[in-house]
Amino acid sequence: MLQKYYAVRRGKNPGIYRTWPECKKQVDGFTGARYKSFTTEAEAVEFLNGKDSYTPKTKAKTAKVSENLDDFDVVVYTDGGSRNHGNVKGGHVKTTDTAAWAYHINHNNEKFEGTDGEFGATNNRMEIMALIESIKRLNDLGLVDEKIIFILDSQYVLNAITKGWLNGWKRRGYKKADGQVPVNVELWKELDSLLPTIKNKTFSWTKGHAQNEGNNRVDALLNETMDKMK
Repeated sequence: MLQKYYAVRRGKNPGIYRTWPECKKQVDGFTGARYKSFTTEAEAVEFLNGKDSYTPKTKAKTAKVSENLDDFDVVVYTDGGSRNHGNVKGGHVKTTDTAAWAYHINHNNEKFEGTDGEFGATNNRMEIMALIESIKRLNDLGLVDEKIIFILDSQYVLNAITKGWLNGWKRRGYKKADGQVPVNVELWKELDSLLPTIKNKTFSWTKGHAQNEGNNRVDALLNETMDKMK
């Protein structure tokens, strides 16, 4: 099913919505309502910010993972998402906004999945949660000694792990170089305690909302979770 982003420029609560019923609530009965649907979030954001046309900066490319997945015993996809006002320029997360995480584990063609959601959470928080929960599941399944690749579309999470940010925060008592406490510090601490349980691990990035089947699967799972939240 083709994903859509509904941008409400003028309505009861301007913003970007992921379903037509959500969008309809914002424009029904609102004089001079201005809204439009798009197939990409970038187009929706441009419209929301006052532009009526959108030109991509670069040509879209098929998402590719550089590693050969056949070299790994276990392939793990994780993703986090939110439908919150914090995704909109000038917006803030509200306690009623929905957010969710999901993971998909493939081991010898046997698949294991998990997803859950919470209200008032950011996309970044859900990205960390997805990785945490996937590692917990790998421990429960007894797969921690296998050769595992984690594939994410979150540079936020990947950079913290692969660029040493997390280790640096830990050395400074979970503080950044400027002395500030990292956002989601309690989750970073939990992730740091879980990472060593995976003996042979590789992390790889994939472009989100592209043509990576595993990434699209976890995106679908978390959106199904948010659809069910009330």
